Amino acid sequence: MTPRSILAVTDFSMDGDHALNRAALLSAAQGATLKLVYLAYPGETPPADAATRLAHHALQLSQVHGIAVHAASRLAHQVEHLLADVAGADLVVWGTAPVRSLRSFFLGQPVEALIRKVRRPVLVVRGRATHAYRRVLVAVDFSQASAGLVDLGFALGGDASVELFHAVSTANEGKLRYAEVSDHAIKAYRDAGQRQAQGRMFNLTDSYVSRRNRVQSAVAHGDPARQTLVQQQRSGSELIVVGKHPASIFEELIFSSVAGRLLSLSNAEDARADALVVPHDWQPASRTAAARRLTAGQPTVQRVRAGAPPAPRGPNPAAVHARA
Repeated sequence: MTPRSILAVTDFSMDGDHALNRAALLSAAQGATLKLVYLAYPGETPPADAATRLAHHALQLSQVHGIAVHAASRLAHQVEHLLADVAGADLVVWGTAPVRSLRSFFLGQPVEALIRKVRRPVLVVRGRATHAYRRVLVAVDFSQASAGLVDLGFALGGDASVELFHAVSTANEGKLRYAEVSDHAIKAYRDAGQRQAQGRMFNLTDSYVSRRNRVQSAVAHGDPARQTLVQQQRSGSELIVVGKHPASIFEELIFSSVAGRLLSLSNAEDARADALVVPHDWQPASRTAAARRLTAGQPTVQRVRAGAPPAPRGPNPAAVHARA
Protein backbone atom coordinates (compact mmCIF):
# COMPACT_ATOMS: atom_id res chain seq x y z
CA MET A 1 0.00 0.00 0.00
CA THR A 2 1.33 3.40 -0.98
CA PRO A 3 -0.07 6.11 1.33
CA ARG A 4 -1.72 8.96 -0.54
CA SER A 5 -2.67 10.96 2.54
CA ILE A 6 -0.57 11.36 5.68
CA LEU A 7 -1.52 12.88 9.03
CA ALA A 8 1.34 14.03 11.29
CA VAL A 9 0.65 14.53 15.02
CA THR A 10 3.00 16.76 17.02
CA ASP A 11 3.23 18.42 20.44
CA PHE A 12 6.21 20.61 19.41
CA SER A 13 8.58 18.39 21.40
CA MET A 14 11.79 16.94 19.95
CA ASP A 15 9.86 13.80 18.99
CA GLY A 16 7.26 16.04 17.39
CA ASP A 17 9.87 17.77 15.23
CA HIS A 18 11.24 14.38 14.18
CA ALA A 19 7.72 13.24 13.24
CA LEU A 20 7.06 16.31 11.10
CA ASN A 21 10.33 15.86 9.24
CA ARG A 22 9.74 12.14 8.73
CA ALA A 23 6.18 12.74 7.52
CA ALA A 24 7.47 15.32 5.03
CA LEU A 25 10.12 12.91 3.70
CA LEU A 26 7.51 10.18 3.26
CA SER A 27 5.06 12.59 1.65
CA ALA A 28 7.67 13.73 -0.85
CA ALA A 29 8.70 10.16 -1.65
CA GLN A 30 5.14 8.85 -1.97
CA GLY A 31 3.55 11.89 -3.57
CA ALA A 32 1.11 12.08 -0.66
CA THR A 33 -0.83 14.99 0.82
CA LEU A 34 0.34 15.93 4.31
CA LYS A 35 -1.72 17.43 7.13
CA LEU A 36 -0.33 18.59 10.49
CA VAL A 37 -2.28 18.53 13.74
CA TYR A 38 -1.31 19.58 17.26
CA LEU A 39 -2.10 17.38 20.27
CA ALA A 40 -1.72 18.89 23.72
CA TYR A 41 0.18 17.06 26.44
CA PRO A 42 -2.39 15.41 28.76
CA GLY A 43 -3.56 17.84 31.43
CA GLU A 44 -1.80 20.84 29.92
CA THR A 45 -3.20 23.85 28.05
CA PRO A 46 -1.88 24.32 24.49
CA PRO A 47 0.40 27.33 24.01
CA ALA A 48 -1.41 30.47 22.87
CA ASP A 49 0.45 30.50 19.55
CA ALA A 50 0.01 26.77 18.81
CA ALA A 51 -2.08 27.32 15.67
CA THR A 52 0.38 29.90 14.33
CA ARG A 53 3.38 27.66 15.01
CA LEU A 54 1.65 24.75 13.27
CA ALA A 55 0.95 26.91 10.22
CA HIS A 56 4.60 28.01 10.14
CA HIS A 57 5.71 24.36 10.22
CA ALA A 58 3.36 23.59 7.33
CA LEU A 59 4.71 26.48 5.24
CA GLN A 60 8.33 25.56 5.97
CA LEU A 61 7.89 21.87 5.11
CA SER A 62 6.01 22.78 1.94
CA GLN A 63 8.82 25.06 0.77
CA VAL A 64 11.68 22.71 1.72
CA HIS A 65 10.21 19.52 0.26
CA GLY A 66 8.01 20.91 -2.49
CA ILE A 67 4.89 19.16 -1.21
CA ALA A 68 1.32 20.11 -0.34
CA VAL A 69 1.07 20.61 3.43
CA HIS A 70 -1.98 21.75 5.41
CA ALA A 71 -2.23 22.71 9.07
CA ALA A 72 -5.34 21.80 11.05
CA SER A 73 -7.19 24.85 12.31
CA ARG A 74 -8.45 23.02 15.40
CA LEU A 75 -6.20 21.97 18.27
CA ALA A 76 -6.64 18.50 19.75
CA HIS A 77 -6.79 18.25 23.54
CA GLN A 78 -7.17 14.48 23.67
CA VAL A 79 -6.90 11.46 21.39
CA GLU A 80 -10.63 11.43 20.61
CA HIS A 81 -10.28 14.82 18.94
CA LEU A 82 -7.97 13.27 16.33
CA LEU A 83 -10.35 10.57 15.09
CA ALA A 84 -12.03 12.63 12.36
CA ASP A 85 -8.67 13.60 10.85
CA VAL A 86 -7.30 10.06 11.19
CA ALA A 87 -10.29 8.70 9.27
CA GLY A 88 -9.18 10.71 6.23
CA ALA A 89 -5.55 9.54 6.28
CA ASP A 90 -3.87 6.40 4.95
CA LEU A 91 -1.02 6.75 7.44
CA VAL A 92 -0.63 8.47 10.82
CA VAL A 93 2.83 9.71 11.80
CA TRP A 94 2.98 10.19 15.56
CA GLY A 95 5.40 12.46 17.38
CA THR A 96 4.69 13.27 21.03
CA ALA A 97 6.85 13.09 24.11
CA PRO A 98 6.22 9.99 26.28
CA VAL A 99 3.69 10.62 29.05
CA ARG A 100 4.93 9.90 32.58
CA SER A 101 1.86 9.36 34.75
CA LEU A 102 0.07 6.70 36.74
CA ARG A 103 -2.67 6.56 34.12
CA SER A 104 -0.21 5.92 31.30
CA PHE A 105 1.51 3.24 33.42
CA PHE A 106 -1.72 1.22 33.59
CA LEU A 107 -3.48 2.21 30.34
CA GLY A 108 -0.50 2.92 28.11
CA GLN A 109 0.57 5.94 26.09
CA PRO A 110 -1.89 8.10 24.11
CA VAL A 111 -0.62 6.57 20.88
CA GLU A 112 -1.65 3.13 22.16
CA ALA A 113 -5.16 4.45 22.79
CA LEU A 114 -5.24 5.76 19.21
CA ILE A 115 -4.05 2.43 17.79
CA ARG A 116 -6.87 0.65 19.63
CA LYS A 117 -9.48 3.05 18.23
CA VAL A 118 -8.52 3.32 14.55
CA ARG A 119 -7.84 0.96 11.67
CA ARG A 120 -4.88 2.80 10.21
CA PRO A 121 -1.12 2.13 10.28
CA VAL A 122 0.52 4.37 12.89
CA LEU A 123 4.20 5.30 12.57
CA VAL A 124 5.69 6.23 15.95
CA VAL A 125 8.73 8.39 15.26
CA ARG A 126 11.63 8.67 17.69
CA GLY A 127 14.74 8.98 15.55
CA ARG A 128 16.07 11.96 13.63
CA ALA A 129 14.64 12.14 10.12
CA THR A 130 17.45 13.38 7.88
CA HIS A 131 17.20 10.75 5.14
CA ALA A 132 15.03 7.90 3.91
CA TYR A 133 15.03 4.63 5.85
CA ARG A 134 18.03 2.48 4.94
CA ARG A 135 17.31 -0.65 6.99
CA VAL A 136 13.84 -1.94 7.90
CA LEU A 137 13.00 -4.80 10.27
CA VAL A 138 9.62 -6.51 9.80
CA ALA A 139 8.40 -8.70 12.67
CA VAL A 140 6.27 -11.50 11.17
CA ASP A 141 4.12 -14.18 12.78
CA PHE A 142 3.38 -16.06 9.51
CA SER A 143 -0.30 -15.13 9.60
CA GLN A 144 -2.09 -13.90 6.48
CA ALA A 145 -1.30 -10.33 7.55
CA SER A 146 2.47 -10.93 7.39
CA ALA A 147 2.69 -10.38 3.63
CA GLY A 148 0.93 -7.04 4.04
CA LEU A 149 3.43 -6.00 6.70
CA VAL A 150 6.31 -6.76 4.37
CA ASP A 151 4.68 -4.78 1.56
CA LEU A 152 4.28 -1.78 3.89
CA GLY A 153 7.90 -2.12 4.90
CA PHE A 154 8.95 -1.95 1.26
CA ALA A 155 6.57 0.97 0.59
CA LEU A 156 7.91 3.13 3.42
CA GLY A 157 11.47 1.90 3.08
CA GLY A 158 11.89 2.82 -0.57
CA ASP A 159 15.27 1.37 -1.50
CA ALA A 160 16.03 0.15 2.04
CA SER A 161 17.14 -3.38 2.79
CA VAL A 162 14.40 -5.33 4.56
CA GLU A 163 14.94 -8.03 7.18
CA LEU A 164 12.11 -10.39 8.14
CA PHE A 165 12.27 -11.51 11.75
CA HIS A 166 10.35 -14.10 13.76
CA ALA A 167 10.80 -14.93 17.44
CA VAL A 168 9.63 -18.40 18.51
CA SER A 169 7.90 -17.85 21.85
CA THR A 170 9.16 -19.94 24.75
CA ALA A 171 5.95 -19.51 26.77
CA ASN A 172 4.91 -23.12 26.18
CA GLU A 173 8.27 -24.37 27.41
CA GLY A 174 7.43 -23.00 30.84
CA LYS A 175 4.23 -25.04 30.85
CA LEU A 176 6.18 -28.16 29.90
CA ARG A 177 8.65 -27.59 32.74
CA TYR A 178 5.76 -27.08 35.15
CA ALA A 179 4.39 -30.44 33.97
CA GLU A 180 7.82 -31.96 34.74
CA VAL A 181 8.57 -32.83 31.12
CA SER A 182 12.19 -33.89 30.66
CA ASP A 183 14.82 -31.44 29.40
CA HIS A 184 15.46 -33.75 26.44
CA ALA A 185 11.80 -33.58 25.39
CA ILE A 186 11.74 -29.81 25.81
CA LYS A 187 14.86 -29.48 23.64
CA ALA A 188 13.25 -31.64 20.97
CA TYR A 189 10.15 -29.45 21.12
CA ARG A 190 12.27 -26.31 20.72
CA ASP A 191 14.22 -27.76 17.79
CA ALA A 192 10.99 -28.76 16.05
CA GLY A 193 9.63 -25.24 16.50
CA GLN A 194 12.86 -23.79 15.13
CA ARG A 195 12.73 -25.99 12.00
CA GLN A 196 9.09 -25.15 11.40
CA ALA A 197 9.74 -21.41 11.74
CA GLN A 198 12.72 -21.56 9.40
CA GLY A 199 10.67 -23.43 6.80
CA ARG A 200 7.85 -20.91 6.92
CA MET A 201 10.35 -18.06 6.81
CA PHE A 202 11.93 -19.55 3.68
CA ASN A 203 8.51 -19.73 2.00
CA LEU A 204 7.78 -16.12 2.91
CA THR A 205 11.11 -14.72 1.71
CA ASP A 206 10.93 -16.85 -1.45
CA SER A 207 7.75 -15.01 -2.44
CA TYR A 208 9.84 -11.84 -2.85
CA VAL A 209 12.15 -13.31 -5.47
CA SER A 210 12.24 -10.02 -7.43
CA ARG A 211 13.67 -8.30 -4.35
CA ARG A 212 15.84 -11.14 -3.13
CA ASN A 213 18.97 -8.99 -3.00
CA ARG A 214 17.23 -6.67 -0.51
CA VAL A 215 15.55 -9.26 1.72
CA GLN A 216 17.16 -11.03 4.66
CA SER A 217 15.64 -13.16 7.40
CA ALA A 218 16.35 -14.28 10.96
CA VAL A 219 14.69 -16.55 13.53
CA ALA A 220 15.25 -16.38 17.31
CA HIS A 221 13.81 -17.76 20.55
CA GLY A 222 12.26 -15.81 23.40
CA ASP A 223 9.74 -13.06 24.06
CA PRO A 224 8.82 -11.67 20.60
CA ALA A 225 8.78 -8.01 21.68
CA ARG A 226 12.12 -8.08 23.48
CA GLN A 227 13.80 -10.24 20.84
CA THR A 228 12.60 -7.87 18.12
CA LEU A 229 14.31 -4.97 19.90
CA VAL A 230 17.47 -7.06 20.33
CA GLN A 231 17.46 -7.86 16.61
CA GLN A 232 16.86 -4.22 15.73
CA GLN A 233 19.88 -3.15 17.76
CA ARG A 234 21.95 -5.92 16.21
CA SER A 235 21.02 -5.04 12.64
CA GLY A 236 20.92 -1.27 13.09
CA SER A 237 17.45 -1.02 11.56
CA GLU A 238 15.88 2.43 11.63
CA LEU A 239 12.30 1.19 11.33
CA ILE A 240 10.47 -1.72 12.95
CA VAL A 241 7.23 -2.89 11.33
CA VAL A 242 4.94 -4.92 13.60
CA GLY A 243 1.34 -6.09 13.29
CA LYS A 244 -1.38 -5.89 15.91
CA HIS A 245 -4.41 -8.11 16.37
CA PRO A 246 -7.73 -6.36 17.16
CA ALA A 247 -8.25 -6.18 20.93
CA SER A 248 -10.26 -4.23 23.47
CA ILE A 249 -8.63 -2.22 26.25
CA PHE A 250 -9.61 -5.00 28.69
CA GLU A 251 -7.85 -7.60 26.55
CA GLU A 252 -4.82 -5.32 26.26
CA LEU A 253 -4.59 -5.02 30.04
CA ILE A 254 -4.85 -8.79 30.60
CA PHE A 255 -3.04 -10.05 27.51
CA SER A 256 -0.71 -7.31 26.29
CA SER A 257 0.05 -7.43 22.57
CA VAL A 258 3.50 -7.72 21.04
CA ALA A 259 3.08 -4.24 19.53
CA GLY A 260 2.11 -2.77 22.92
CA ARG A 261 5.04 -4.41 24.71
CA LEU A 262 7.37 -3.30 21.93
CA LEU A 263 6.32 0.34 22.37
CA SER A 264 6.60 0.07 26.17
CA LEU A 265 10.04 -1.54 26.05
CA SER A 266 11.34 0.97 23.53
CA ASN A 267 10.14 3.80 25.78
CA ALA A 268 11.81 2.25 28.82
CA GLU A 269 15.08 1.65 26.98
CA ASP A 270 14.95 4.98 25.14
CA ALA A 271 15.25 3.27 21.77
CA ARG A 272 15.60 5.62 18.83
CA ALA A 273 14.20 3.32 16.14
CA ASP A 274 10.82 4.21 14.66
CA ALA A 275 7.98 1.70 14.94
CA LEU A 276 5.17 1.19 12.41
CA VAL A 277 2.21 -0.51 14.12
CA VAL A 278 -0.21 -2.02 11.61
CA PRO A 279 -3.62 -3.33 12.74
CA HIS A 280 -4.35 -6.69 11.11
CA ASP A 281 -7.73 -5.32 9.99
CA TRP A 282 -6.38 -1.98 8.77
CA GLN A 283 -8.06 -0.14 5.92
CA PRO A 284 -6.83 2.67 3.68
CA ALA A 285 -8.85 5.87 3.55
CA SER A 286 -10.97 6.35 0.46
CA ARG A 287 -9.56 8.98 -1.87
CA THR A 288 -12.68 11.13 -1.68
CA ALA A 289 -12.86 10.99 2.10
CA ALA A 290 -9.13 11.57 2.43
CA ALA A 291 -9.15 14.66 0.23
CA ARG A 292 -12.20 16.07 1.98
CA ARG A 293 -10.98 15.49 5.53
CA LEU A 294 -7.35 16.47 5.00
CA THR A 295 -8.42 19.84 3.63
CA ALA A 296 -11.09 20.36 6.26
CA GLY A 297 -10.57 23.49 8.28
CA GLN A 298 -8.60 25.22 5.53
CA PRO A 299 -9.70 28.73 4.50
CA THR A 300 -11.83 28.81 1.39
CA VAL A 301 -12.16 31.55 -1.21
CA GLN A 302 -15.64 32.66 -2.19
CA ARG A 303 -16.63 34.99 -5.00
CA VAL A 304 -19.12 37.65 -3.89
CA ARG A 305 -20.89 40.44 -5.71
CA ALA A 306 -19.77 44.00 -5.17
CA GLY A 307 -21.90 46.22 -2.98
CA ALA A 308 -22.75 46.80 0.62
CA PRO A 309 -22.70 43.68 2.76
CA PRO A 310 -26.06 42.45 4.07
CA ALA A 311 -26.97 43.33 7.65
CA PRO A 312 -26.10 40.61 10.16
CA ARG A 313 -28.98 38.45 11.34
CA GLY A 314 -27.65 38.07 14.87
CA PRO A 315 -24.86 39.09 17.23
CA ASN A 316 -21.22 38.54 16.25
CA PRO A 317 -20.16 35.20 17.82
CA ALA A 318 -16.61 36.43 18.27
CA ALA A 319 -17.83 39.54 20.14
CA VAL A 320 -20.12 37.47 22.32
CA HIS A 321 -17.27 35.12 23.12
CA ALA A 322 -14.97 38.05 23.93
CA ARG A 323 -17.49 39.57 26.36
CA ALA A 324 -17.91 36.21 28.03
